[in-house]
Parts: sequence; structure tokens; C-alpha cells
Amino acid sequence: MVFLGLGFGVTQETWFPNLEQTGADYDLPEGLKPLLRHQGDFTVVQGCSNQFSNEAHWGSTFWLTGANRFAVPGQNMSNSISADQVAARELGQDTRFSSIQLSSSDGSASGHGPGLSLAWDQRGKPVAGFDDPVQVFHKLFSADDLPLEQRQAAIAENRSVLDAVLTDARRVQRGLAMTDKDKLEEYFQGIRDIETRLSKDEAWLEVPKAQSPIDEPGSGLKGRAEVEVMYDLIVAALQTDSTRVMTYRMPGQSLLQSMGVTLSAHNVSHYSPGERMQASQARDKAHCELLAGLIDKLKATKEADGSSLFDHLALAFGSNISSIHYLTNCPTVLTGGGANLKLGQHLALPKDTPLCNVWLTMLQGLGIDVERHGDSTGVVKELQA
Repeated sequence: MVFLGLGFGVTQETWFPNLEQTGADYDLPEGLKPLLRHQGDFTVVQGCSNQFSNEAHWGSTFWLTGANRFAVPGQNMSNSISADQVAARELGQDTRFSSIQLSSSDGSASGHGPGLSLAWDQRGKPVAGFDDPVQVFHKLFSADDLPLEQRQAAIAENRSVLDAVLTDARRVQRGLAMTDKDKLEEYFQGIRDIETRLSKDEAWLEVPKAQSPIDEPGSGLKGRAEVEVMYDLIVAALQTDSTRVMTYRMPGQSLLQSMGVTLSAHNVSHYSPGERMQASQARDKAHCELLAGLIDKLKATKEADGSSLFDHLALAFGSNISSIHYLTNCPTVLTGGGANLKLGQHLALPKDTPLCNVWLTMLQGLGIDVERHGDSTGVVKELQA
């Protein structure tokens, strides 16, 4: 399962297909034209939104969660688990990394909002992401040079520190008010999460990392070059079964700069006819060219049984912001054969259909036993093949 998240959305006039043309027989709009060679293998969904979205500069904070920002009394920002982490709880049991989060160094400048990646854990806390392709490469494929005994000792030391912290926390627990006890329970859950990660690290100590199918990337990559390499790393990570769940909070500001655009991503998102709109359309074209290239690579990567990596993948590309800071009709492209989705169509759903209905459909299509996600009201039957 892979999620690719934009920040400030797309160009309304040239990205979305004509609502009068639905099903398989529709014309690709100019903004999606670079995907033409794959038109039979992706579906464009219109009509979805997150009902609690109220911040026009947060293109990914609630994109995969559908959470109510004000759900917790006394807090002005709360979140819930993201769809990728729901998948990781099951799909990540048999891989070295339960999930891998990719990010970029220009997140806030690109309209992504609070968060460290697209991922949020079961407590609604942000999951850290890697914003350097070189770091991602070494995380996935570089061997740990420390002797096995030293790595085992490091894990044991971390466990002893956790035990000491847990003992102190339980001592503090006595006499606390209910609100403080709730906060302490959240702290305990964080400790349990660390214990789970330590157990997984221990289980994989003696298993060598996979050999990389690609060369180590160069340093200092930004913009389009960064996205190209991150896409290569996504394919490599899935190909080697190092992980089965990935997210990428994609660059916007540096992408524009690499295209020679001097305007900020924010100003481009406030486009009107002229230079800003042309920059917005050029950004859309670049994203779709890159996505088409990623699909090419997924189809070209063969499995032992002759199928392709594409056949076993569920991928979503989009944003919580549609266009010019609007929070309705979230741009959504779905591709890959892994979730048994009906591809090759333009699907226009009723206005304000919960975007989490789409995520729920994908999760269930991957065989994950979940009845609802976020503010979902049910699966999208028109998406089911």
C-alpha cells in the first residue's frame, strides 16, 4: 500500500475530468494527459472530502485520517490513526520494516500542515519520515557494521531504560486526577510502542538486509530529481519486501524551483489566469509525468510467478486540498491491482462523500479486517471490481 500526498492540490480548470463524462469512456483533461498510456490502469475519483477539514493550508495532516481536529476537549489539534498505519499493523508483521515514511524538507512551505510525514499512529501522534534519499537507501539496504553481540547489548540497554522509566511512571500514577491519568496512559502506550519496535529489531538482528536493486543515490537532491529517486526507492523497498506499506509527503516548493518557477508554492496555489496559473498547470504536468514513470517501473518489476509489482500494489495519489485552498472534491487517483479496485474509470461520487470511504475500500480490498476508518460511512461499491 502506497500513498503519495500533494500539498496545495491541483489546478481546478485543467486537472479534473468533465463531470458529464464518467465511467471508462472519458477524456483525460490536460493536467492528467501525461498519464494517458496508463489510462486503463487508474481511476480518478471526484466528490470526496473530509467533513472535519477546516484549515486550507493543511494538505496532508488529516488526508489519511479523516479526524476531527477539535475532537479532544481542551486541545486545538488532535488527530487519529492514518490509513497506512492501519495497513501496517497487518501487512507489516512479516517484513523488516512495518512501514517506511518518506518526506521532504519543504513540507510546511508546500501546504502539508502539521506532521512529520503522512503517517499518524494509533494515538494520533505524528510518525517521523525521512527527507533525504541517501538516508532512506541506507535504512533499507546498508548493513549494520556493529557486531551482533553489540547490537544485542544495545537493545538490552534500551529495554532496561524503558523498565526504569515505566517504574517511575507507575510511581507517579498514584494520586493523579483523571485527566492526568489519561495523559499518563498515553505515555504508557508510547512506551509499549517502543517495546514493540525493540522486539521487531531483535527478531531481525540475524537476518541480513536485502541487496539493493539500485545504486546509492547522490546527495543534495531536491525537487524533481528528489521525487524521481524517492520513487525508485519505493519500488526497490517493495521489490525486496523490506516493507509493504509506504507513504511520501511530497515536495512542492522545491519541485517548482527545480522547474525554474520563482513563485512560492503558496502563491502558485492562489492562482488566477496568467503566470501563477501557468505555474500551477506546469506543476500538475510534472507530478503526472513522475507518476506515469513510477507506474512504468512498477509494471516492469516482475515477480517470480511472472506477475508484476503493479499487480500486487494499491496506490493513492492526491491531497486534502483540491484547488486554491478549497477543501472539497479532494483530487484522488487510484492505481495498482492489489486491492481489487475497478480501474480505468472516472468516478463521480455524491458531493462530500467521505474520503475515508475510499481508504476503507482500499483496506478491505487488501484483505485487512477493518469495519470503518475515520469518518467513513461504508465502502465505495462503484470502486469494487
